Amino acid sequence: MLTLNDAIAKKMEDPEFKALEPEFQIIRAIIEGREENDFTQAQLAQATGIHQADISRLENGTGNPSLRTLKRLAAGMGMKLNLEFIPLSSQTPAR
Repeated sequence: MLTLNDAIAKKMEDPEFKALEPEFQIIRAIIEGREENDFTQAQLAQATGIHQADISRLENGTGNPSLRTLKRLAAGMGMKLNLEFIPLSSQTPAR
């Protein structure tokens, strides 16, 4: 049986799908953070002041969270938000 992680790894071989990786990382971080805290979506909504329906949209990939929303989610789960830019290659970017 194919696991979810195996299915995602296989799909990541497709360049168009791979372009969506940052979105999947956000979705996965929200779901995993919520589950690590044993929160339902309703409990996370109460902790963050974000409507449960909006949390559901973020988790199913139909929402587009702002940086402010991501910070609120992290704080509600007792976490901090960490973003980083990673070079695509070893080339120095043009200025």
